[in-house]
Amino acid sequence: MNIAIILIILLAGSILTYLSGNRFASKVAMLFSIAAAVFSVALYLKYGAAGVDFSVDWITNPNISFSLKADGLAIAMLLLLTVLLPIIILGAHNREFKNEKLLFSLVMFMAFAMAGAFLSSNALVYYVFWEMSLIPIYFIVTIWGNGEFAKRRRAAMTFFLYTFAGSLFMLAAIIFLYVKTGSFQLEAFYNANLSETEQIWIFLAFFVAYAIKIPIFPFHTWQANLYSKAPSIGTMLLAGIMSKMGAYSVLRWQLPVTPYASQELRTFILILCSIGVVYGAILALRQEELKRFLAYASLSHVGFIAAGAYSLTYDGISGALILILAHGFGIVAMFYSADIIQNRRNTLMIKELGGIRPYTPKFTVAFFFSILSSIGIPLTFNFIGESTILYGLFQVNLGFCIAVGSSLFLGALFMLRMFQHTMLGPPAKKPFRDLSKTEVTVFTLIIIVLVFFGVYVKPVTDLVSTSISEIVMYINR
Repeated sequence: MNIAIILIILLAGSILTYLSGNRFASKVAMLFSIAAAVFSVALYLKYGAAGVDFSVDWITNPNISFSLKADGLAIAMLLLLTVLLPIIILGAHNREFKNEKLLFSLVMFMAFAMAGAFLSSNALVYYVFWEMSLIPIYFIVTIWGNGEFAKRRRAAMTFFLYTFAGSLFMLAAIIFLYVKTGSFQLEAFYNANLSETEQIWIFLAFFVAYAIKIPIFPFHTWQANLYSKAPSIGTMLLAGIMSKMGAYSVLRWQLPVTPYASQELRTFILILCSIGVVYGAILALRQEELKRFLAYASLSHVGFIAAGAYSLTYDGISGALILILAHGFGIVAMFYSADIIQNRRNTLMIKELGGIRPYTPKFTVAFFFSILSSIGIPLTFNFIGESTILYGLFQVNLGFCIAVGSSLFLGALFMLRMFQHTMLGPPAKKPFRDLSKTEVTVFTLIIIVLVFFGVYVKPVTDLVSTSISEIVMYINR
């Protein structure tokens, strides 16, 4: 099975979605997103943790090949992308957008770029896909975002410049590694003979790029404005999938390449992650607008993921991968809930909400379950990831385990408080329409994933175990 087919499907979907016109754009995008999901599932069923590679010569001088690597780690990320993509498109199906053909074409192109970044095993190809994913989200936020045009353009430009500037540090590290090894291939980078000083600088160069994308405190300042100004379909893509590119890249491109630096700087990075977890939770408690609230809640959760990755333990990394997947689905459900509220109330100000529950039994259940999953109660996908990360951090230092674990209490506090203010209280004067069949379908698909893997996570751990063992082996060499 040629794994490049997944890229062809997504790129063809982007082109044909645009050519189909506004009337059929969402349907064509849905068709190709489902095709991509089916291919990803088939790839998983055929190869699983064993994986498969693909490579063709591209440029002779310098020697660059178009190389893809679909091991368990990459397949897990590909499944996250291709399963969430049709769910996100379905969630936007009944919304009205101007120039729909361009919007859904950009969504598909963004998925194409992110899939390329997840699969690339050639550093230059990876960098091209990494940067390529910035272009569609800039236009999605600028053209279809919320609020005044100037403010949403500023939010999109800030994100673009932050990420692009961070990526230049990564590019410098990639070029240096090419000079040292004579190759852009991932395996050559893993086996590079680097001095301790060189490892420190390369680690920091990669860290700047990934800390902005995830984001990790204090590189998060772009996040709340962008999430608030982006349309819901853009926010779901950003929070559910795009932010995971950074966490994935830490495991794929940073830690195995710089084992000495990873060990030396682990304590410093874990301090930043711990601060971000608590800082995000405290800021979430102070927010008056729902999407900004969810942005800071997400900052706290992705800090949890980063702490697991930078723990450098097998359990910490395994938990980080599980929480990447769980948070991807959970945060999409949360932002979809915010979209439903905004669509019916034309506001996201928490103080203007309340009293919705009496009108919406179905939405209340779906929204409340999304919150419980985000909190990480037992038998949910998030719980497995968070508890595994905490065990990995415990192996490093009890203090980090307690600091990061405090977000479990803080998360319950700010999430349940938000639910109380938005949904409970005396019945609102203005009725609130309950979920449509399409909206029920979106929530049902997400809840099935969160519950199934919360009860039976073995397929995920089996898929990524070989990749994690390889990462840990390179870290500890």
